Amino acid sequence: MRQSVSVIVPHYNDPAGLDACLAALTSQSVAPDEIVVADNDSPQGEAEIARVIDGRARLVIVTEKGAGPARNGAVAACTGEVLAFTDSDCLPAPEWLERGLAALDDADFVGGGMRVLVADEEDLTAAEAFERVFAFDNRMYVLRKRFTVTANLLCPRRVFDAVGGFRTGVSEDLDWCLRARDLGYRIRYAPDAVVGHPARRTWPELVRKWRRLNEETFGLTSAKPGGRLKWLILALAMPLSAVAHLPKVLLSPALSKPGDRLKASVMLFRARIWRGLDYIRILMNAR
Repeated sequence: MRQSVSVIVPHYNDPAGLDACLAALTSQSVAPDEIVVADNDSPQGEAEIARVIDGRARLVIVTEKGAGPARNGAVAACTGEVLAFTDSDCLPAPEWLERGLAALDDADFVGGGMRVLVADEEDLTAAEAFERVFAFDNRMYVLRKRFTVTANLLCPRRVFDAVGGFRTGVSEDLDWCLRARDLGYRIRYAPDAVVGHPARRTWPELVRKWRRLNEETFGLTSAKPGGRLKWLILALAMPLSAVAHLPKVLLSPALSKPGDRLKASVMLFRARIWRGLDYIRILMNAR
């Protein structure tokens, strides 16, 4: 007999994205037993979010800011024996749950494949071209780094309870998966359990993402012995890493047009220089 499944969807200030996500979740080849939307106190208000949900999910309001607390609040409210996490701006493929649940048969938690979605395949922005190559490489995350993004994570409730909830101030997906690994739990990659995530379209969107990720990564790195020295070395090496990763752009099957490869290459160097400087900013401001 199949275990009951709860799908967890944190949400903040994106009603259109939430509506599309719920449409995808209610069209799964294996229907979840419940969908729980954890709204992070969106400015539209509870009544408007409930209108968007339109009976397709259960709504809980979590006032503590952050996707991690929102996910924790949804888990506390859900009843499923298996938890499937995605995000409100994501589009799970029709067989996402079916394939993800099958992968759990011989693993303790699962990370599925990610697909980067763009607004117009024929007219990529520089940010979209860059993200097509570098964003959400969940195969590499799972197979080499032993973690999965929380936009595509499945685990039994008993495993989640043993590991504990998502923490704030750190890279919550990496932190949770490392804690699971330290307890002896095994991760598996499920390439056919696919979730689509929209690419960032502009430079400011990329900066917002990296500023948050850099702060969270510093929280994990600096907590270890010698962590701040390692951070400084990473900051100095960051601009040079663009040279090492340039062949990945030039050879990537994700880009078909020379113009898109040029856009992504320029964005690669711009991004790595900015991130190196941001690493130094974070280190100098740290207590």
